[in-house]
Amino acid sequence: MRRRAVVVGTGGIAQEHAKALRTLSDRVEVVAAVDVDPDRVGTFAREWDVPRTAGDLAAVLADGNVDLVHVCTPPSAHVPLAEQALAAGATVVVEKPVALSLAETDRLLAAEAAGTGSVAVVSQHRFGSGVQRLRSIVEDSSLGRPLVATCLTQWYRPDAYFQVPWRGTFALEGGGPTMGHGIHQVDVLLSVLGPWQEVSAMAARGSRPTETEEVSVATVRFADGALASVVNSVVSVRETTTMRFDLEHASVELNHLYGYRDEDFRVTAAPGHEDDVEKAWSRAPQGVPSSHAAQFRAVLDALDDGAAPPVPLREARATLELVAAVYRSAFTGEAVRRGQIQPGDPFHAAMDGTGAVWR
Repeated sequence: MRRRAVVVGTGGIAQEHAKALRTLSDRVEVVAAVDVDPDRVGTFAREWDVPRTAGDLAAVLADGNVDLVHVCTPPSAHVPLAEQALAAGATVVVEKPVALSLAETDRLLAAEAAGTGSVAVVSQHRFGSGVQRLRSIVEDSSLGRPLVATCLTQWYRPDAYFQVPWRGTFALEGGGPTMGHGIHQVDVLLSVLGPWQEVSAMAARGSRPTETEEVSVATVRFADGALASVVNSVVSVRETTTMRFDLEHASVELNHLYGYRDEDFRVTAAPGHEDDVEKAWSRAPQGVPSSHAAQFRAVLDALDDGAAPPVPLREARATLELVAAVYRSAFTGEAVRRGQIQPGDPFHAAMDGTGAVWR
C-alpha cells in the first residue's frame, strides 16, 4: 500500500523530510505541501514535484485520504497542527522539539488518546545501526552495565542565526541549545541508558542576541546508578557531536556532527574482554547511517503491521521531561528528580518557568 503524505512547513528541515520520503517513493508519495508563505511553498512544490499546495492544513485534511502529516514548522505551531491531523485520523510525524512544554505535550497526548491517529516524533539518531547495536548490548548486559557517559552537543551559531524571528525565544522556540539542538543527543542517551533519576544543571548566556541560554551543563544520575555529563552549546567554534558510554567491559565512543555512520564509532575493550567486544559489536544491524529516511522506513513498517509508529509521543515526553528538569535546575539552583515537575509547576507550563537567571 502506497501511503499519502502531506508536508506542513516548507523551510529548511522540510527539505530533509522531502529527500527522505523520495528515497521511499515506492511506499509513500507527497500529495500536498502546506505553508503560510505562498512563494516558499510554491518553490518547495516545484523542487519536489508535489502536485498540490495550500496555505492551511485544514483544507487538505478536509479532502480526506491523508495517511501521514509531516510537521516541519517552527516549534510553536507543532501541537495545534498535530491536533488537526490527529482529529483527521492521520499519523503525525513531528520534528523535535515536539512541543514547547510538558503541558503542551500532555495536551497532545490527550488528543492522541481521543482519536485513532498516532504521533511519531523525529528522533533519527536512534535509527542508525550503531546506536541500535549499542542499545541491544546495554539491554542484554553482554559488555557489563553502564557506569558513566558523556553527551556533548558543541555547535556554533553566529549572531545572524538568531535574526529569524522565532529563534532565541522561550515563547516561540521553547529554549536554546538544550531544547533545540542537544535534544537529539539527549534522546539517544535516554534510549540507551533508560530512565533518568536526578539532574543538576547550570546555564549561561552572554555573547549572542538571544533571550535563551547559549550553554547548559548538566550532571544526570540514571535509575541503574550510571552518571552522565551533558553539555549543550551554540558557541563552540570547532563543532562536534560526541557521545561516550563506558560500560564495565568496554568504552563505546561516537564522534560526528549532524549524522553518523558505523565508521564514526570507536570501541575499546577492557583487558581480557577483547573477544566479547568483537562478538558483541559484530552483531546486526550493520551499515545503516542515522537519517530521517531510516526512521521514516520504520514508521511505514509499523503502519503496514498495524502497530504504533516509532518514536511514540510518550517516549518523546520522557526526553522533554529531562530537558525541562535541566532548565528548572539551572534557573532555581536545585537538583530535580524525575516526576517532580507536575501540573502547577511553572516549569511544566514553560521551559523558562519562573524566569531565566539572567533576566
